Amino acid sequence: MLRILGTEAMRRVEAVTIERQGVTSLDLMERAGKVCADWFLKRFPARTFLVLVGQGNNGGDGYVIARALKEGGCRVRVCEVPHRQQPSPDQAVNAQRWRSSGCEVLVVEDGSIGDVIAEHEVVIDALMGMGLDRPLEGVLKNVVMAINAHARFVVSIDLPSGMFAEDNSGNDPKGIVRAHRVLTLGLPKLALLLPENEAFVGYWDCLDIGLDAEAIRTESATYQLMDETDVTELMPERRRFDHKGRNGHALLIAGRQGMAGAAVLAASAARRSGCGLVTVHVPSDLATLIHLAAPECLVSLDRDPMLITEFPHKVNCSALGIGPGLGTKAETATVLKRSIVDAGVPLLIDADGLNLLAENPTWLAFLPKNSILTPHPGEFDRLGRRSTSGHERLQRARAFAQRFQVVVVLKGAFTAICGPDGDVVFNPKGSPGMAKGGSGDVLTGIITGLLAQGIAPFSAAMLGAYAHGLAGELAGGDVGIDGMVATDIIDRLPLAWKRIRGLA
Repeated sequence: MLRILGTEAMRRVEAVTIERQGVTSLDLMERAGKVCADWFLKRFPARTFLVLVGQGNNGGDGYVIARALKEGGCRVRVCEVPHRQQPSPDQAVNAQRWRSSGCEVLVVEDGSIGDVIAEHEVVIDALMGMGLDRPLEGVLKNVVMAINAHARFVVSIDLPSGMFAEDNSGNDPKGIVRAHRVLTLGLPKLALLLPENEAFVGYWDCLDIGLDAEAIRTESATYQLMDETDVTELMPERRRFDHKGRNGHALLIAGRQGMAGAAVLAASAARRSGCGLVTVHVPSDLATLIHLAAPECLVSLDRDPMLITEFPHKVNCSALGIGPGLGTKAETATVLKRSIVDAGVPLLIDADGLNLLAENPTWLAFLPKNSILTPHPGEFDRLGRRSTSGHERLQRARAFAQRFQVVVVLKGAFTAICGPDGDVVFNPKGSPGMAKGGSGDVLTGIITGLLAQGIAPFSAAMLGAYAHGLAGELAGGDVGIDGMVATDIIDRLPLAWKRIRGLA
């Protein structure tokens, strides 16, 4: 896991790194700047750069980057923006090293840099890094606005200048650099994962600058970002004498007239999850469709031909997923209530199941411990009250998971898995092509299938979200993000599992 630490924790980690490694803060700045420069040299070997530096340590990083790029044969210009009485000591040293090598520094004191930025240059934003706690004003804001108006491609160092590391709801969007790429140093920052910051972040890379691993581990971290190593450890063991009865039985309650596809998608994903048996309980008129679309699945028929009206007590399942395509009729609501009270197995609630919960909030208190809820932002807002930002919604999802002792899978570009103990794990995998109808039904099927195999709920949510996102990336790479659909995700699940096990 990559820990996501706040400003003060990062400062402590840097201080411990300096002490334990016997280096100076200047040495650490040199290391960070050269790691960034290597990134640029690999991706822009023939480009020219304009490095915009501030007077803090982020500006010092910028000077190191400029020097290393110059040594690498690039054309580099540096523009310094004075915004305080004295530069930081390490920035001053690196500014002098740049000048001592015979290079000039253009100093812009009024923020008028529109004419400075050349169309062909990659702009490196090293004005302000992590630690900002109030919106930019004056000269710095003027510079940021000029960058946003004139620069064609911007790469920010650590964070886009003007951005707070976590909650930006009180920030001034006109005073934040709209970066196309961010090179965040050492560890990810929470703001990079939140949807309201998309216009400022673009895509980001986390660069290893050699921070002390033990110092990172000793810092408490509410938020973490999973990687492939974490999910590989969660994969169930496959034994030579296994049979379908030992690999779990997933039950899905899904579908109604006009929404049969949701049941098909969830069932098809569950059958690709590795579980031994999948049963789908559907309105009786959907039986033939399920048999044809997902022949490996068993079908349990509701007495009603149009919608779900009864709980399938006779199905001996090991996990239950309910919600895709259900609708919100009163008869169906009673089935959700029975699922909460009587299922007796790990429970996942999605889609209309969540909408029914929102209409019957007293039922929340009866949710079995460690039940999994998989809302998209709109569904989660209906469970509580509307959030004004992704950061606020994340805090509410975390509090909700703790209050009701459930796992909340808050879906998004970086899906957040919120546990009953208050921990939050983000999923790094996914593709813009997954923003299509049915993708959530696929996730429901995957996680329900993992639960059926006996994987603990929080782990099943992590592994399911990761595999879902990885399969989406594979589908986007194969068929393109524009034309891919939810069934393309299902089709790539076998390869996703192979990748996670390190077999492909």
